[in-house]
Amino acid sequence: MTKLSVNINKVATLRNSRGGNTPSVLKAAIDVQDFGGDGVTVHPRPDERHIRYKDVHDIRPVIKTEFNIEGYPSKEFIDLVLAVKPHQVTLVPDPPEALTSNAGWDTVNNMTFLQDVIGRFSEAGVRTSIFIDTDLKNIESAVKTNTDRIELYTEPYATDYAKDREAAIAPFVEAAELANKIGLKINAGHDLNLDNLKYFNERIPFLKEVSIGHALISDALYIGLEKTIQLYQQQLIK
Repeated sequence: MTKLSVNINKVATLRNSRGGNTPSVLKAAIDVQDFGGDGVTVHPRPDERHIRYKDVHDIRPVIKTEFNIEGYPSKEFIDLVLAVKPHQVTLVPDPPEALTSNAGWDTVNNMTFLQDVIGRFSEAGVRTSIFIDTDLKNIESAVKTNTDRIELYTEPYATDYAKDREAAIAPFVEAAELANKIGLKINAGHDLNLDNLKYFNERIPFLKEVSIGHALISDALYIGLEKTIQLYQQQLIK
């Protein structure tokens, strides 16, 4: 069964809009796990507009499943990961001002940089994943960075799913098959939801983990976090 890691950034966005500690990010991390999530994901940004660096330190002790930290590998981010030592770090090539992640790594032109960063995390015992699109040359080069996994950037799939789901999934199947062939484990994330997740999971048989935040937290506003996590988990049964 593909694992579900719940991104709780949007809980922090709501908290930060008013100040104080409501809703509690720490409680969200605990509840996600108690309600059946396989892991917790956070994506701290330099401006701390949602998850703050302090949140990352606060959350780490309550993790009993898996902790995944996403972000651009700036010096501050690298220092944070090495201090917290999550189970997994997902490297994302978004600049500080980006609203959300919107592209995968160019692994060819960033090879040396990625090798250096991944080497540091690997020495610390942290599993690494790099955010990547379906460009086959970038996937072929990804294995040379020594990353453990790739995370397929799934917004293009989600955007085209309603128009033609077979055409939407095709490049992801090809990318996943190549990654699997060359020894890379596969995660996925971005705009996956209750409408498109099951089909994606069925067509990518080697999928290890999905990271879902915006859609899941939005659904939870209507049907509750526990029920929402159960519904997402049902989509991941193979």
